[in-house]
Amino acid sequence: MKRTVLLYGILGGVLIAVLKLVEFRFLVLEHSLEIYGGIIAALFAAIGIWLGLKLTRTRETVVVREVPVEVPVEVPVTGPFVRNEKRLEQLGITPRELEILEAMAAGLSNREIGERLFVSENTVKTHAARLFDKLSARRRTQAVQLAKEARIIP
Repeated sequence: MKRTVLLYGILGGVLIAVLKLVEFRFLVLEHSLEIYGGIIAALFAAIGIWLGLKLTRTRETVVVREVPVEVPVEVPVTGPFVRNEKRLEQLGITPRELEILEAMAAGLSNREIGERLFVSENTVKTHAARLFDKLSARRRTQAVQLAKEARIIP
């Protein structure tokens, strides 16, 4: 974009130099309206280019928000695994999302999970994104850890 602006600026300078070489007095007297119109057009073009660059510049915004940390309730581990259905219902995790969470805990990739559950890889990604949101996790490992702490998966 800067090269284009620079090229137009150089071409404008060359055009002005050519006009100087031609009999300037003749041009001013005969074509004064066109010259002034051209100057005004060039001025508006320059302002338009400047505004376009200024308005379309990508701005980086940093959003800082506090996330309340929920302290997991420790359930003593005695005997076989018992799923915490109450916590599962509180989080609103669907049975399909639970299947995907268990497959994630087993270390399967999105493609492998999709093949095992007969869904597309994009569907697995959608369910995983919803799981991350419900568990307030950013990564697969964090989602699995939070699910284990909440006794959702073994």
